[in-house]
Amino acid sequence: MSGRLIELGMSASALALILAILSVVLSVAGGLERRPSFILAARQALLANLALVTLACFTVVWSFVRNDFSVAYVAQNSNTRLPLVYRLTALWGAHEGSLLLWLWILTIYTAAAIVIHWRTHPRSMPYVIATLGAIQVGFLALILFLSSPFTELLPAPLEGRELNPLLQDPGLIIHPPMLYLGYVGFVVPFAFAISALVRGDAGAGWAPAMRRWTLFAWLALTNGIMLGGYWAYYELGWGGYWGWDPVENASLMPWLTGTALLHSVMAQEKRNLFRGWNVFLAIATFSLSLLGTFLVRSGVLTSVHSFAVDPARGLYLLAFLSIVVVGGFGFLIMRVDVLRSNARLEGSLSREAALLFNNLFLIVAAATVFVGTLYPLAAEVLSGEKITVAAPYFNKVVPPILVATVMLMALGPVIPWRKASRSEIERLLIAPGATAMAFAAVGYGFGVRGPVPLAAVAAMGLVLACVAIDVTRSVRARVSVTRQSPLSGLASLASWNRRRYGGLIVHVGVVIISFGVLASGLFQETKTIVVAPGDRFEIGGYMLEFQNMTPVEGPNWTARQADIAVWAGSESIGVLQPQRRNYPRGRTTTTESAIHSTLSGDLYLVVGEEFDGGRAAIRAYHIPFVGWIWGGWLIVISGSVFALSQRRRQTDAVSSPVPEAAATP
Repeated sequence: MSGRLIELGMSASALALILAILSVVLSVAGGLERRPSFILAARQALLANLALVTLACFTVVWSFVRNDFSVAYVAQNSNTRLPLVYRLTALWGAHEGSLLLWLWILTIYTAAAIVIHWRTHPRSMPYVIATLGAIQVGFLALILFLSSPFTELLPAPLEGRELNPLLQDPGLIIHPPMLYLGYVGFVVPFAFAISALVRGDAGAGWAPAMRRWTLFAWLALTNGIMLGGYWAYYELGWGGYWGWDPVENASLMPWLTGTALLHSVMAQEKRNLFRGWNVFLAIATFSLSLLGTFLVRSGVLTSVHSFAVDPARGLYLLAFLSIVVVGGFGFLIMRVDVLRSNARLEGSLSREAALLFNNLFLIVAAATVFVGTLYPLAAEVLSGEKITVAAPYFNKVVPPILVATVMLMALGPVIPWRKASRSEIERLLIAPGATAMAFAAVGYGFGVRGPVPLAAVAAMGLVLACVAIDVTRSVRARVSVTRQSPLSGLASLASWNRRRYGGLIVHVGVVIISFGVLASGLFQETKTIVVAPGDRFEIGGYMLEFQNMTPVEGPNWTARQADIAVWAGSESIGVLQPQRRNYPRGRTTTTESAIHSTLSGDLYLVVGEEFDGGRAAIRAYHIPFVGWIWGGWLIVISGSVFALSQRRRQTDAVSSPVPEAAATP
């Protein structure tokens, strides 16, 4: 029965490939020939693909649940002792299944975009469908012919191998799907951008739809990155959350360009500016998302995240990425004439100019990360010499660019659209500038040294001051007209313009995250010590006493656990219990940190090797204000969700050359 079930998954994927190809052909033909029935058939084909790929995913997951080791993917990544929760999520624990997850999320986005915009953007639909269908074709072909999770083993082994122990963690349940929601989500703005180029209409009509999809994908990618950072923080045992790992960088690059797109599309909505720039950013962001998939799945990088060293898969992914990049940017160059607009920047002192400069800094940051990540690969291919670009390069080059970006982020909301005089700008920035200088002075007093850290502290003050001044100015104007209380005026303003106030909340969240990053990096204290039972040591104002090592056993692992009593002054905090785990099936050892968190910082403990006499190596960290990173992340989520809750409906149906029947299912 299980064998037939997995064959059903393969058959469903094969049928989905056929339907995806048909959707591309029919939608293009329907758009060019104005045949609504063709477009409708293409739509139905891609909606059917959601059901087919969902069925394919179910067959693999059910094979894990049943411990069906006749399926090669199950046998390689599971065994009978693996807890059920990880068998349910092992689908995305390795190469083949993670690509199937990528495809499944793609079909969800495809169906959602088609259903939501079928009536509001009928002119765009034929080419949006064609673009989404073509991306589906690329991934379905990869899954069926090069990376199939449906391959069977005959005879089936009695026991499977082991899911990577680092993945046997709650982080596996949510981090990869959330990251993919971000990566894949940028396909919808990409599809709208291609459609705009094909139709020769890159006006403001499609910008609101692109902005909402970009915001959703950006939020998902932000969550994925932050979840990955938190997972690395408590799981890998090195007391950090971001190590400039190449695959971490691969997620950062589309986040930076997506942030740029999110801001610049506002200028297109408001003043029909930056049309070509927004199309460029939409293509670049999705291309960088595919680049991340290539880097992780091809095996060209050595990383804790990467797997599947397979030249055939790598070459296919590289070819697919090249088609998207060359095709997208080539099409952009060919159709550059349709992107011209009569709207122009009216002055360098305007919100549009601030958005433009903000975009330029973000693109420079993305390019810097891109070069640092891919230069070693290019050098090895061209010269055969292995070169490593490590954290010192990124820590020296990227932070100054991001600090400048944050400063511009602060100024944008308070500067008027179109044009402002120098005297007006000076008046607007007196209070924020004074606040920034005060923040820098306080930071210096607390031990912050160096131009970049001090500039970062000043930028935080600048953002908070600009947000406060902007909100206060708006509330005063509202109260003077409506005679409401200030609190009621703020509530009504925020409810009326959720996008704007959600964006301001996000800016505050970014400041909180920045503070956590700066403080945890500058003032972290580390101590590595070998202790015997009864030995005490101090770190970060805590007193710790090593008691003993005890054995612990889990469902598919054994561990040695350190019991360490902790006091803060005279107050007992309790006993922290870091572990060193051994997974016999995979012959792998991992560390499980023990963390005591407060608003002022984390006490972070890791146990290492054991020695004679009951002694053990303990690595202890005191990491100030690191929890503010996760708190700021929650604020970013709140602001983004609040901004997404505003409904705005715009359509390109008015000038549609396609008969209205094309918009009717």
